Amino acid sequence: MDVENISSKNNQPNASTTTNTPKVGLVMMGGGARAAYQVGVLKGVAELVKKGDPSPFTIISGISAGAINAAALASAAHNYQKAVFRLLTVWGNFHCDQIFYTSAPGIIKTGAQWLLSMMLASFSKNKPLYLLDRTPLYELLSNYLHTRGIQRNIDNGHLHAVSVTASGYSSGHNVTFFQGNPKIESWKRARRIGCRETINVDHLMASSAIPFIFSPEKINREFFGDGSIRLIAPLSAALHLGADRLMIIGNRKEDDDSTQRINQQHSPSFAEIASHVLNSIFLDSLEADLERLTRINHTVSKIPDKAIVEHDIPLRNVDTLMISPSEDIGKLAAPYANDMPVSIRMLLRGIGAMRTEGSSLMSYLLFEKGYCRDLIDLGFEDTIAKKDEIKAFLML
Repeated sequence: MDVENISSKNNQPNASTTTNTPKVGLVMMGGGARAAYQVGVLKGVAELVKKGDPSPFTIISGISAGAINAAALASAAHNYQKAVFRLLTVWGNFHCDQIFYTSAPGIIKTGAQWLLSMMLASFSKNKPLYLLDRTPLYELLSNYLHTRGIQRNIDNGHLHAVSVTASGYSSGHNVTFFQGNPKIESWKRARRIGCRETINVDHLMASSAIPFIFSPEKINREFFGDGSIRLIAPLSAALHLGADRLMIIGNRKEDDDSTQRINQQHSPSFAEIASHVLNSIFLDSLEADLERLTRINHTVSKIPDKAIVEHDIPLRNVDTLMISPSEDIGKLAAPYANDMPVSIRMLLRGIGAMRTEGSSLMSYLLFEKGYCRDLIDLGFEDTIAKKDEIKAFLML
C-alpha cells in the first residue's frame, strides 16, 4: 500500500466544501453476485442517515462488481437514501438473464467458441475468450445508471472522488480510473497507476469482467479485465484520493478459520479449481492490505507529530472500520441453485459446480433474487449489529 507517497495535495478539502470534516472513504470489492452483500450493508447505513442527507462517504472506491455499486452511489451522492433505494430495487429483483444471455443456443455457441479457441490458434485470433455474453448487463447499466450525476455531485461538494479499478491484459497494470476534485493528482506505482477519466459504463464493465467467464472490455488502447486480478493493494486508491478514514465492506466471513486440510480421495473438479482461483482473486488481497495499513498506523503512532512535520514524513494514520459477513456467503448459494436458468444449471453441473464442494463458483454467477435478497438481509443485519460503532465512525 502506497501511503508513504500520498501527496498532501490530495488531502485538501474539496474546493466546494467549507468544513474540515475528515473525508470518509468507502471501499467495496468484487465477487459477482456476492456483491449483493454490499447493498445490505449500505441499506444498514441508510437507517442511520437522516432522510435527504448526502452520502456520508465522500470518497468511494469500487473494484469488480463493487465498481458498479460505487458508481451508483456516486451518481446520487446528494441523496444517500435515494441512491441505496435504487440499488435495493435492482439487486433485490435480479435474474441471471439481466446479466448475461441464458438461452441454450447462446450458451452452446459461446461454449463451442471457447473450446475451439483453446484448440485452434487461428480460430481464437481477434476473438475474445469468454463463456457468457454480458450484453444484457451493458443495456441495464446504460438505461438505469446515470453516470453524469457523478460530476454534478463533485461540483456541488457532495462527492470528493470516485474510482473503479480494472486490470490491463497487455500491460499487466492495475489501472484505477478516477473522477474527482481537480486537485487530485494521478499516481504511478509498481504495476498500478491512477488515471483521471470520466467514469462511464465501459469502465464498470471492464472492472467487473471476471476472467474466462466474461469478455474483456477495451478502454482507450487496451483490453481490461476484472479489477481484482493481480490487485495487491485494494485500499490504495481510496488513500490516494485523500481518504482520512476508511469503511471497508469485506467479502469473507469474519474470523473464518473453519477450512481444514483433509485427505482428499479424488482429484478436484474443474469447479473446485475455479472456485479456488476466484477466491484467491476476490478474497485474499483485502485482508493482506488491511494488515499492512494496521502496521503503518502502529508505526505512525510511535512517531511524534513534531518529527513528522519537521522531517516531512509522508505517513499518516488512517482509521478503518471493517464490515464482514457473519456467515459464509458462498455456502448460502446452495439452496438457490435451482433458481438459475436450466441452461446455466446444465453448464455448471457439467463442471461440478452444482455439488457442495463446487458451490463457491456458482455463488459468483447466482444473480437470482432469492440469493441476492438473502445476502442483502445478511449485510443489513451485520451492519445494524454494529450501528453504534458505525455512527461514531461516520460521525452521524
